[in-house]
Amino acid sequence: MEWAVDLKQHVRGIPDFPKPGILFYDISTLLRDPGAWKETVRLLVAAIEPLKPDLLAGIESRGFLIAAPVAYALNCGFVMIRKKGKLPGPTIPHTYDLEYGNDTVEIQSDAITAGQRVVLLDDLLATGGTMAAAVRLCRMVGGNVISTAFIIELDALNGRKRLDVPVTSLLRYES
Repeated sequence: MEWAVDLKQHVRGIPDFPKPGILFYDISTLLRDPGAWKETVRLLVAAIEPLKPDLLAGIESRGFLIAAPVAYALNCGFVMIRKKGKLPGPTIPHTYDLEYGNDTVEIQSDAITAGQRVVLLDDLLATGGTMAAAVRLCRMVGGNVISTAFIIELDALNGRKRLDVPVTSLLRYES
């Protein structure tokens, strides 16, 4: 893909956030620049459009920011995967293990019709645990998960190895 804007120039690294030793890749600087944000959406649309998805699913909360405009541009639906207790109506939960404990994500029970082609989006792929849980959750409600997409991927954490679907990342960092 040809890029009109160097997106890495619009991602800020913040050392020792949220805790010492972590380098946080902040996309708020990318989001506030109209040219960089438009290019991000354009590149994601170009990557996802050939897959012909029926739905895009965003993972709370930055995944919503990414999936919604891409779904709009592709003229397909958008569904939310949220933390437990945040969605109204009947939901389907999936609890998954973290390094120190566990977490639960949910989707509305009627969000996906059996067999719909789904692409999941989030801002960053690190260890892959949350995305793997989201893939499983979409499958639990009948979705045909065909791919995942991210703005950023942290290669050293090997998150893509936890996913059994294709992964698209616009930016890749070693750590």
